[in-house]
Amino acid sequence: MAKPVELPQGALEMLILKSISLGPLHGYGILLRIQQISGERLEILQGSFYTAIYRLERQGWIKGEWGESDNKRRARFYSLTAAGKRQLKAETERWIDMAAVVAGILNKTAEEL
Repeated sequence: MAKPVELPQGALEMLILKSISLGPLHGYGILLRIQQISGERLEILQGSFYTAIYRLERQGWIKGEWGESDNKRRARFYSLTAAGKRQLKAETERWIDMAAVVAGILNKTAEEL
């Protein structure tokens, strides 16, 4: 089994937005989806996770509506707003660009300078 990785600052919000973009989910479902997509490599503390959910909702990037979960319990289901879709697109582009720059730096040899 691969070693868990720590998320860089700001990554959790982007991963929540991405998870919700795949379809509305309740809070714990979002957490499970992130873990599933990461191949169980991300360990996210629930305190940090729910703080991020509330922050995203306050920023207007996600909206929550009460509904019933699969196990017949009342749960808040989250979906992306139009602003959330724009934010996810911008964050995705920023992270991909940053990852490419860092990878380019790490792959340089002394001879290439």
